[in-house]
Amino acid sequence: MPEPDSSRRSVEITVNGHLVRASVEPRRLLADFLRDDLGLTGTHLGCEHGVCGACTVLLDGRPVRSCLAFAVQAAGRTVETIEGLATAEGQHPLQTAFHEEHALQCGFCTPGFLLTLKYVLERDSTIDSDAIREAISGNLCRCTGYTNIVRAALRAGATMTARKD
Repeated sequence: MPEPDSSRRSVEITVNGHLVRASVEPRRLLADFLRDDLGLTGTHLGCEHGVCGACTVLLDGRPVRSCLAFAVQAAGRTVETIEGLATAEGQHPLQTAFHEEHALQCGFCTPGFLLTLKYVLERDSTIDSDAIREAISGNLCRCTGYTNIVRAALRAGATMTARKD
């Protein structure tokens, strides 16, 4: 009988509302686990140093750079990727606003922006453009500039505020 591989760890992670059980190497990056093991390729790898923000996911509701986190660190926790942003009811207000405000071009950075802004706007959907710029300062975009992204965030925030009322 073969010996169990002691270099792997069993993890249970709730990803986009679904419990995932897997065996991973302790050094397996969360980004690689999501992309390669689960097929959730919306989490993009840009710099792989935590600088660009393209790999941002929500871990227990907070933005983290999945290229800097290990899959074992997510054990027993909740991960939300871009694939989990829309619901059965439709797109998240941020997705709609990004479309309406032309806040994306190539789309590579978009998942990181959307998840970062989801976190920010769920805490305060009435923040102003300066606060939005500060919030997204850790996300890099080479195509759009940031004006339309800020406009989209303001539009989404207004929609989210109106839904609360």
